[in-house]
Amino acid sequence: MASDSLTLIGFWGSPFALRVKWALELKGIQYQYVEEDLTNKSALLMQYNPVYKKVPVLVHQGKSLAESLVILEYIDETWKQNPLLPLDPYEKAKARFWSRFVDEKCVPAVMTTFSKGGVEQKKAAEEARENLKTLESGFEGKRYFGGEKIGFTDVATGWLGCWVRLVEEIVGINLIDTKSMAKLNAWFDDFLEHPIIKECMPPREKLLEHNKAFYKVLRSLST
Repeated sequence: MASDSLTLIGFWGSPFALRVKWALELKGIQYQYVEEDLTNKSALLMQYNPVYKKVPVLVHQGKSLAESLVILEYIDETWKQNPLLPLDPYEKAKARFWSRFVDEKCVPAVMTTFSKGGVEQKKAAEEARENLKTLESGFEGKRYFGGEKIGFTDVATGWLGCWVRLVEEIVGINLIDTKSMAKLNAWFDDFLEHPIIKECMPPREKLLEHNKAFYKVLRSLST
């Protein structure tokens, strides 16, 4: 790997790798993409992410970074065009807050809804709805979290618009109510239809089949 290259190591079905792809594409940055086989992890992945051994990994000038939110901030600070984070310190802090809220509150609740059953699943679904409703309050009357253009929180959060709906279809539980969460639902649709965002998205049917198979594995482990 050339020392001056920019390489993203990812997996096509990873929403966290997708975050990084979106950021790079929105900024118009040239990079090499390396697809990782998560069932047979490569020496390249072990070399550049020996701590977590997972994707995404960004390798820039021979130096590697892991964890998608960390990578997003690095990209935004290194390539100044089309900034994702606001310049205002307070607005920047809010963008970080909502992005972490998604990872720390929304994702675990949705994943538990996806992977568990019975009372535990029901409780997780209620928590997921509450957290998604709280997330909706972050718009504050704007088109995107970032204002009138896609910003950091949008990139960090937008994948939920696809994945939550896949979870709903697979497990048969509604998480995004189109009436009580009308703004969030409309934002998901608007964001996912953005040309750059849409171009990077894997085919929905492929994602659905992949997640159905993953669901079967998770359910077999919990029984």
